[in-house]
Amino acid sequence: MKSYDELFALRGSAYDRAMRRYPQARAQEFAQAVERAALAPGQVVADVPAGGGYLQRYLPAGCVWLGHEPCASFTHHGTPDAPASQRPLLPLPWPDASADAAISLAGVHHLADKRPLFAELQRVLRPGGRLVLSDVAAASPVACFLDGFVGAHNSTGHEGVFLGGSTLAELAETGWTVQSAEQVDFHWVFDSARDMAAFCTELFDLRHASPEQTEDAIRAGLGLRELDARRTGMNWSLMTVVAVRP
Repeated sequence: MKSYDELFALRGSAYDRAMRRYPQARAQEFAQAVERAALAPGQVVADVPAGGGYLQRYLPAGCVWLGHEPCASFTHHGTPDAPASQRPLLPLPWPDASADAAISLAGVHHLADKRPLFAELQRVLRPGGRLVLSDVAAASPVACFLDGFVGAHNSTGHEGVFLGGSTLAELAETGWTVQSAEQVDFHWVFDSARDMAAFCTELFDLRHASPEQTEDAIRAGLGLRELDARRTGMNWSLMTVVAVRP
């Protein structure tokens, strides 16, 4: 299994292009994580791994965003919202008790052992700080799509270490108090199925599948919903965990 750093050194630029070409496609995904963080103006929010800094635009006004992303493929664009740090993922580049909350969205399924990250996040949060961990659940349709179609057709393969009961045990082992864990269903939203296929082709670096094959695989494995006359929703779902630092 390739590490997070190895995977996104190879395909982070394609992922970032997709996110910048369709910046609102995953708005519901980011919003559900931010909602559960229960943030107040002025709070400091750690975002790990931060990709191209996409979470930042969804934070409440007045929040201070700290983004840490180890892969230069996300951070070499010179854009104002790109994370500044290009250090290894761990240790995190912030002092003890320097953040009020942390959000980790859709990145930790690339970590075989998540406990070192959980321990570091606890170190940088203040007592009472809240962690929102939102990622793919084991054995879910999304997990099957990623390890199946995406893994067979992208540039790196895909072998996720997805969230489940063991994740909650690892959080407890590293000192977190888990408050909730739920499966959250939402949509990635596009103007058309064609745009959806183009987005997923670039996001997942699907070099060995046509857009038509990608659309067919999404329809079969995940399903679509016509949200209204102008928007198509691609079904997506994440396990979202809220944990508190004692």
